Amino acid sequence: MKITIATTPEDRAACYAVREAVFMGEQGVSDAEEWDGLDDACTHFLAGDAIDPAGCARLLPKGDVAKVQRVAVMPTHRGTGLGRRIMLAVLDHAHEAGFAQVILDSQTHAVAFYEQLGFIAHGPEFDDAGIPHRSMRLSLT
Repeated sequence: MKITIATTPEDRAACYAVREAVFMGEQGVSDAEEWDGLDDACTHFLAGDAIDPAGCARLLPKGDVAKVQRVAVMPTHRGTGLGRRIMLAVLDHAHEAGFAQVILDSQTHAVAFYEQLGFIAHGPEFDDAGIPHRSMRLSLT
């Protein structure tokens, strides 16, 4: 299973297919909420093999802070460590790109997953697309 930066239209389409399946199909996120107009400003990460996409994430730059978004793993690959591998690739990229901090909004059920990567939750729980979330941050300096 390779994790690469999605640079071609085909790679980007594979990332979008994972997001459609996970966020829209499984979690009921609307088109308007999923397709927020920020994709062109992001670096996209694609996990997959020669046949099918298995996971994705995107990184949105905000000054010296990078925001991780749209982390998704297909049901067939959950529990394999792929989500962790995707996040490590994203964090390596953010560090190499010189970001001082990485932030994200985690679905509450995934807070412990991000804590294992060093993220710290802060602020109250909030609703995003009908799903409870917590803000989290990780210093890279």
